[in-house]
Amino acid sequence: MSQFDAVVVGAGPNGLAAGVELTRCGRRVLVLEGSDVIGGGTRTEELTLPGFRHDVCSAIHPLGIASPFFAATGIGDWVQPDIPVTHPLDGGRAGVLYRSLDDTVATLGADGDRYRRLISGLVDHTDDLVEQVLGPLPIPPPHPITLGRFGLPGLLPASAMARGLGTEAGRALHAGMAAHAIAPFRTPLTGALSALFAAIAHTYGWPLVRGGSQRLAEEMVELIIDGGGAVETGRTVTSVHDLPEAPITLLDVMPEAAVRIGGPRLDPGTRRRFARWHSGPGVFKVDWALDGPIPWADDMSGHAGTVHVGGTYEEIETAEDEVHAGRHPRRPFVIVAQQSLFDPTRAPEGMQTAWGYCHVPAFSDRDMTEAIEAQIERFAPGFRDRILARHTMDPTAFQQHNPNYVGGDIAGGAFAFRRLLNVSRVRPYRIGRGLYLCSSATPPGAGVHGMCGYHAARAAISDAS
Repeated sequence: MSQFDAVVVGAGPNGLAAGVELTRCGRRVLVLEGSDVIGGGTRTEELTLPGFRHDVCSAIHPLGIASPFFAATGIGDWVQPDIPVTHPLDGGRAGVLYRSLDDTVATLGADGDRYRRLISGLVDHTDDLVEQVLGPLPIPPPHPITLGRFGLPGLLPASAMARGLGTEAGRALHAGMAAHAIAPFRTPLTGALSALFAAIAHTYGWPLVRGGSQRLAEEMVELIIDGGGAVETGRTVTSVHDLPEAPITLLDVMPEAAVRIGGPRLDPGTRRRFARWHSGPGVFKVDWALDGPIPWADDMSGHAGTVHVGGTYEEIETAEDEVHAGRHPRRPFVIVAQQSLFDPTRAPEGMQTAWGYCHVPAFSDRDMTEAIEAQIERFAPGFRDRILARHTMDPTAFQQHNPNYVGGDIAGGAFAFRRLLNVSRVRPYRIGRGLYLCSSATPPGAGVHGMCGYHAARAAISDAS
């Protein structure tokens, strides 16, 4: 008999969350990780120079601080930037998303009243909204009124919502939020993501983790080991036959890997459904060691944890359309994180780190460093002069770092597949007898929140009872 009640394949945030929840329910858990380092998308490393600690993938965690799983377990030493998000514009201007809804409305001019009407209902019911959005989508929903408030505007594509905004700042802020969907702005539900991230910014904020995102993984491992479980690294799993016997097996992998590992244990329906899975666009990322803060031309971006760099709504929409057409935008949309401004553990005294990525076609091998840095230089003249060292990762490097990032896709699959999986099944986690999928390819999807692993673990516990 195995000494473990459950085996989890993959020590990313969802695999570890599944292990923690099983541990909390009295199960002894073995977690197996193919890499020599735990964390998956929550690793932190000295990528550039000694003393400069960079988040390899995830850096800013709006869904992390909002996660009911992290809240219940006490995981996360969150650091709140002065401002969650800014969006620089030419001429030293910027759209600013403050923690305060009133302050944000006041800066949006003619768009202020419309923004308040769109967001205030969500802000007033954010806890219910988060429960709905980060839930497994049960039927009926636990808060149908809140879901309606979120879903009615959110069913619209981001492009339709943008038609109601008249200021350059308002439209640009909306574009930056919507681009996190990694889908063309004409796609239904992309407006939902823009509204969701804005509402969370006003309530929970967009924090980073003190000491680096890897601390989230380390805290989860500590809970599993304290509960009598074990975590083993350097253990690549190619088949369920490689695993010790246990009543419950959870896979923190993408669907195509689940098919290979699960083999004949997969349900036929699951096999057919997973045949439709394919990766979405990839990312190209640059980490910088800097001799000082990024010299933004506007007065507010130097106080923001996240800066959306891409110019106007029209520029960002065009850039994202280029990516989804399989091309590389000349002026990409770049997401920049400035962790060391608010967490001095990230860089030597007087120095700074910065982190930035853009979307690219899946499996792209084009070096986007120049295009990314040109975009930042556009809104922060003198940025290149601050660079001491840089580290780049293209889609291939991302997949080598974490096999779940197929073709550099950090979102768990193409947007159309994710929407299909998230709404088409009441029980999306069980994929075979005693076998469960707990990766970001399951509801509620991408983001470091642990809820995919939590819900998969709860499904397994329910089936075993």
